[in-house]
Amino acid sequence: MTRLTVAVQMDPIERIRIAGDSTFALLLEAQARGHEILYYTPDRLSLVGERAVAIGQPIEVRDVAGDHFTLGEPRRIDLERCDVVLLRQDPPFDLAYIGTTHILERIHPRTLVVNDPAAVRNAPEKLFVMDFQDLMPPTLITRERELIEDFRKAHGEIVMKPLYGFGGGGVFKVAPVDPNFGSLFDMFSTMSREPWVCQKFLPRVSEGDKRIILVDGEALGAVNRVPAANDIRSNMVRGGAAAETELTPREREICARLGPELKKRGLIFVGIDVIDGNLTEINVTSPTGLRAIQRLGGPNLAAAIWDAIERRRGGA
Repeated sequence: MTRLTVAVQMDPIERIRIAGDSTFALLLEAQARGHEILYYTPDRLSLVGERAVAIGQPIEVRDVAGDHFTLGEPRRIDLERCDVVLLRQDPPFDLAYIGTTHILERIHPRTLVVNDPAAVRNAPEKLFVMDFQDLMPPTLITRERELIEDFRKAHGEIVMKPLYGFGGGGVFKVAPVDPNFGSLFDMFSTMSREPWVCQKFLPRVSEGDKRIILVDGEALGAVNRVPAANDIRSNMVRGGAAAETELTPREREICARLGPELKKRGLIFVGIDVIDGNLTEINVTSPTGLRAIQRLGGPNLAAAIWDAIERRRGGA
């Protein structure tokens, strides 16, 4: 195996919860393979003329909560001299995030950026999924109240969430006749410029929202995220519980449809969300689920991701 120099662009490592953090799983696997790892946060990324550079630090990681990393001395890194950059900061997918994709696009694929920064920029999770509407529940993206009212009349109970929301924030279930709807609409319209995503409510969400991990277009593992009592949100940061699961024939059909497009776009590590056989999101910015899947007896998908990266770099 060829030793790679890997830079990881991520959120401050001191703040992560290692028990469920997929970036940390990737770092552990990279270290186990003997790769050199350099850590930096997005605010330390710069474009100096034609050169993408970052103030980074060598990092060692260990699977010990509260004592999970050691950093070396900061230095300026020419990212084009790295073999791989992991683009792994969490949303919000805002202009700052988009700015980093423009900078990293200048070095890719000479330096392999995972996931491809142009593809990440062009595939917002709740918009990219609309390319596969026959696999989805009925969905509307709008700021127009009349269209939302018509959608409610057509589909009864609906779920509303902000287009660029993440982690279950701002997700509401709205009844066909709901006295809170007017105030909710007014509040959101005042506080945000982005549209709503409105989807037909799927009652079987109470049985779980399945996160399926695709590596280089192939479905390799899944975890079922079951909402807490009296909540429709299954995100584990919102109290959802992880449960072991297997893929159904319908879910395999969804993955088979998505796989070739993901691979074509250079989206090596993707997490899709499926509720009751309905595709709801395609997560490409900083997908999660690796540690939960392995903790429940599933495969080490961080290893599968590094296998795919090393194939691209000729290191296998």
